[in-house]
Amino acid sequence: MTAATTQVSAAFPPVVAGGEPPSDAQVMLRVKAGDETAFDYLVQKYRRPIVSFMYRMAHNAAAAEDLAQEVFLRVYRSRASYEASAKFTTWLYRIATNLAVNYARDTRHERPEVTVSLDEPDEETGTTFELPDGGLNAEQAMVRRERMMAIRRKVEALPEPQRLAVIMHKYQQMDYKQIAEVLKRSESATKSLLFRAYETLREQLKEYL
Repeated sequence: MTAATTQVSAAFPPVVAGGEPPSDAQVMLRVKAGDETAFDYLVQKYRRPIVSFMYRMAHNAAAAEDLAQEVFLRVYRSRASYEASAKFTTWLYRIATNLAVNYARDTRHERPEVTVSLDEPDEETGTTFELPDGGLNAEQAMVRRERMMAIRRKVEALPEPQRLAVIMHKYQQMDYKQIAEVLKRSESATKSLLFRAYETLREQLKEYL
């Protein structure tokens, strides 16, 4: 995961018979077979989304980098047992979710109260919680800061499965099927989970909407 690794992975031209690019699962099977460059390719492709996901959970940039590093170490260590029975991203986010949940539980009483809010645009997608902005004067800026902190507190207070689902759906741009696979729930149960989460947030944050 060094600069040299990035250069190698950027140059990696994954192709299969017929000249079609392989799926991530096929690339991971190359990793399983001992292809180090294939692993570098996956790290480059998914590093930023995983760091972003971990930051939403940890609210700490250094911790997010460390957790993302651990995700890819676990991917590499598990390469021999990998089976392409599910999408690679499902497998990847299950690893990330387990690490993120454990970290959140272990550091719940250590995290500072003032952190970057979930209302801030995601660095990957630019997505926010869809609250209005625009040009702000000093008073409006203060109100917006209060709103951001309120959103963060309310999202943090959601039951863990709802919080994970909201982060994956709103900030990782994952669809219901992907989230269902990561959380090991049915798609309909995942839709209900997100519906309840968003209804709770709308009700609790209605003064800011």
